[in-house]
Order: sequence, then structure tokens, then C-alpha cells
Amino acid sequence: MINYLLTKSQARLFLLQHQRLGSFTLPSGKQSVYDYIRHVGCIQYDPLSITGQNHELVLQSRIPDFTPELVQELLYKDRLLLDGWDKNMSIYCTEDWPFFRRGRQLALARYEGNSEIMATVSRVRQALTERGPLSSLDLEWKDKIDWAWAPARLSRAALESMYFWGELVVHRRVHTRRYYDFTARLLPEFLLERGDPNEKEEEYHDWYVLRRIGSIGLQWNRSGDGWLGIHGLKSKERTASVQRLLHTDKIREVTVEGIKLPFYIRSIDAPALENVIQQQNDLSGDNVTNAPFAAALAPLDNLLWDRELIRQLFDFQYRWEVYKPAAERQFGYYVLPLLYGDRFVARFEPVMDKKSRTLNILNWWWEQGECLTPELSLALKQAIASLARCLRADSVRFLPDVVANSGLQELAKSLHE
Repeated sequence: MINYLLTKSQARLFLLQHQRLGSFTLPSGKQSVYDYIRHVGCIQYDPLSITGQNHELVLQSRIPDFTPELVQELLYKDRLLLDGWDKNMSIYCTEDWPFFRRGRQLALARYEGNSEIMATVSRVRQALTERGPLSSLDLEWKDKIDWAWAPARLSRAALESMYFWGELVVHRRVHTRRYYDFTARLLPEFLLERGDPNEKEEEYHDWYVLRRIGSIGLQWNRSGDGWLGIHGLKSKERTASVQRLLHTDKIREVTVEGIKLPFYIRSIDAPALENVIQQQNDLSGDNVTNAPFAAALAPLDNLLWDRELIRQLFDFQYRWEVYKPAAERQFGYYVLPLLYGDRFVARFEPVMDKKSRTLNILNWWWEQGECLTPELSLALKQAIASLARCLRADSVRFLPDVVANSGLQELAKSLHE
């Protein structure tokens, strides 16, 4: 069994390389969007759009000149990506459809016993057959049912149930509203006919654990958000799966200095890790991320899935506070971390004003010991410009108090030039 001993610096550099951040960003273009999602398995979708949606923020930090149209085309024109459930709501490659058959079958078993939903499903099928892709608002049925977090119209519950068990997929989105169509109309027949590649539950768990390790790059066998959404995988099952994957050399163990629990990487990523170790050895441990580079990361970025992992490796504690009451927030409603090189230097609160097409910076918090330098200013300018480009913003505006209190005069000035 091959084990690796890393410094925290080496672990951080490997994660950045795996996540295609820093000097490891991908080329511009739609192919890079697909390549990154194929590489990590999935990225999370979230309907909130204060400063773009989560998946857009993930991609703009990795792909130069990214605009949302690139992923929209892959989802709803090329059909190479799917709106689906993986780690909660996610976007993943259409070719992975057969691997989620188990989850769809469980959803069917869960909903087919609900007589109200099933009666409405028959009407939905008829409407879709006659009228084509529809949203819940196109079905003018008023009856309601207790659903998810609140009562909802039966038409919406029926559409979502059919989506969960795979009879429907998302045809397109208009803002956050989903329009559904029959899966058989949109996905290739060979994918629909393919059976579950993981017939046994143990095989399914092993596939999913391996997938999640690859989604982050470096993962430990510790409960956390990095493991969310895997049916039937609790601590006992996860530990058994890790042991099987070690035994078959599909994963390798990694020890990081100063951290008690071991980490795991996919064995196919071992050459990349070994290259990182060699690079740092050749440069006597110097940082080789080719700074200046900075990026505004999404709140549900793959790198940030396991917040405790980030705290221990990067000495950075991040919480997404959108669901906290205002009085309980330490920072703000929709706050993004700023990565610079291999460290987090700040967090800020951007809000897009769609009417004026202005990206407003409402708040800024430096991490301890950080301040603006000429090199950092250049990198932050590029990061915020990338965010603005993704949002189609015509201008960036720092609130005067933010500039005065955070020493951002030069950065604010450069973004106005």
C-alpha cells in the first residue's frame, strides 16, 4: 500500500491543481466547462442569484472569459450536462445518467404510494404529450399538498416527483423556473436502456465514495458536507468502502503534517500529487502557484465543500450565512471568499444591480495580517473583473465606507479605469 506524507503547503497546492485554480486554470471556452465537470463529477446548483448562481461562480473562477451561456448551451442545447441530484441539486455529465438509477428507483418507490400525486401524474403526462415542455405555472390546477418545506400545488409536486424518478428531465430554465419534458425525448436511447453499472449496494457505495474524493481532490473519512446526498452511506458503510478502495488500490492514503486524520486521493491522481511534491522539493519548498492569482470563490465551491478541511489546511473558517437570521451573522448575507495564491486573504459581499448593470461591493473583510499590496491589487482586480464579466456588469462600485475602512483606494480606482 502506497502512502504519502505531505506538508500543508503541498496539500494546498495539490488541491488547487486538482480544482484547476491558480496557475492551473483551464483554457477559455465551452469544452473547458465540460472538462472541469467531468473531472470533478459534479458542481452544485443553487437558485439564489445575488451575484450570479453558484455554478456560474464556480466556473468563472477557473475558466477565463467564462459567461453563463457556455454552461446553458451544454445543459439545454448540447445535452452533454444534466440538471440533477448528486450532492443536493447539481450539474453533472449526461453520460453518468445510468449510475443514478438506484436513486431514481428509490424516488419512485417513495412517491408511487401517494394517491394524490399519482392521480395528478396522469394529467401531467397528458399535458406534456399534447403541449410539449411545461413548467408548473403552465398547469392551472389549484389543489395543494404538503411538499418539501411548505405546501405546494399538486402540479408542481407531480412534476418534481416525475423528475426525481427520472421520467422527466429539465428541458430548460427561465431564470430559476424549470420547464420539464419527457426524458425519452431528450436523452439518447442507449443511456436510457443501460442498466445500473453498480448492481450491488457495496459497488454503489464504492463508486460514490471514489466519486466524492475526486469531487474535492483530497478527502478524509470524517462526517461532513462532502459526503452529503449518498443514500445509505453512513459512517460504518463509508469506512468499509474506504477499506475496499484501499485494498483494490483505487485510492491512496495521504498524511498531512499537523493533521491527525489521514486523507485519501484517487490513485489516478497520484502522478499529479507526486509532481507537486517534486516541484516543491526542486524549489526548496517555495510556493509554486505562480502568484499573482486571485479568485472569488462560490459559496458552494467544490474546494469549500468540507469546511473543516479548509479550516485545518488553509487556516480559513468560512460559513455561508444566507440561512442565518441577520442578527446572528458574523459577516453578511451572501459573502464570497477571496483566494490569493494558496491562501485566503479576504472575504467580501458583492451584489449585482441588474437594472443599472453595476456590481456593488457592499462590505470587505481582510483576514488577519492581510492588506493591499501592488501585487495583490493586480490579482484582485483581475478576480473582480472576472466576476463582473460573468455577470455582464458594465461597472464595479465600491461603497465609500468600504474603500475608506479597508484601504482599497487603489483597487477601487483601478476597476474604474
